[in-house]
Amino acid sequence: MKGVIIMSKIIMSPGRYIQGSGELQKIKDHIQSFGKSFLIIGTDRAIKQTSATIEKSFEGSDCKLSYENFNRECCVDEIERLIGVVKASSCDVIVGVGGGKAFDTSKAVAYYCKLPVIIVPTIAATDAPCSALSVIYTKEGVFSNYLLLPKNPEVVLVDTDIVAKAPVRLLVSGMGDALATYFEARACRDGNRGNMSGEKSTLAAMTIAKLCYDTLLSDGVKALVACDSNVCTKALENIIEANTYLSGIGFESGGLAAAHAIHDGFTVLEKTHHLYHGEKVAFGAITELVLENRPMAEIEEAILFCKSVGLPYTLADLGVGDVSSEELMKVAVASCGAGETMINEPFVVTPNDVYAALLATDALGKMYK
Repeated sequence: MKGVIIMSKIIMSPGRYIQGSGELQKIKDHIQSFGKSFLIIGTDRAIKQTSATIEKSFEGSDCKLSYENFNRECCVDEIERLIGVVKASSCDVIVGVGGGKAFDTSKAVAYYCKLPVIIVPTIAATDAPCSALSVIYTKEGVFSNYLLLPKNPEVVLVDTDIVAKAPVRLLVSGMGDALATYFEARACRDGNRGNMSGEKSTLAAMTIAKLCYDTLLSDGVKALVACDSNVCTKALENIIEANTYLSGIGFESGGLAAAHAIHDGFTVLEKTHHLYHGEKVAFGAITELVLENRPMAEIEEAILFCKSVGLPYTLADLGVGDVSSEELMKVAVASCGAGETMINEPFVVTPNDVYAALLATDALGKMYK
């Protein structure tokens, strides 16, 4: 029919996702086809943790490896600094190692420099590794904007032995991020909204998002116990995949809604800056269910999951139990700001709606203490 715009269905994913025990030892085999000079970007800790294994893998090759420390915030200044490093090094491939902000920065730098990017997680704390997206913050850690990228990473390489040795809190944070995946994808679908590409989700994307949620419920506690013992069991393998791949494909190809908007809103409170991304998202996920007036059984299931693995489900858990009405309203206003994913809810959401849902979520959470 003339004048009608028909939206496409799009699923987005990295060129290759590789996960397994000792997989970093094979990194040369997985990435040498992309170039000859690799700039590895990560925190000092992540580089120290991976450099010896990476260098051993490349022994005997004519490839060049160089390293640059990431300064811990994915902001414009850091991206511009690293672009300068790339130009000075004449590298032809970017490798991001560590966690979410290092990945987002590496992806942004690779985009502006028109280079391929490889992602090597040392933790399973966010669903950032697989996405064609960088979350940009101010230097002070306040959410600024989403940088949508034209393609996903060429390779995501996860060595589960390394992830199993990371602090348990990081794995749990990843579960918090993953908890929102299905809820937000469902909201986008129900509201006929687009995913992160602006187009519609596929059946595969929705199935992946639901599998992500089901895996958290079935294996979350078992994975936590394994990680606490620094061993990689089948349950931990499953949760690493859920946090990294299922959530990554699910959020990007399913879409974001209230949970991540509420996370972004909380970044205006400096008192929440000590929290990991997924910890704030978990509270946002429960708040989304309250905002959408989902059945109590579903809300209870999410709260009990958070309780079982140690994710926040009250304002006090977030460290803002004494938050003022004015401060909480600032969170609500920011979560409904221009460019926020709150717009993907299947109904119009106002700051007053979010404010009420935040308080109601806190009250419900207290019932389970």
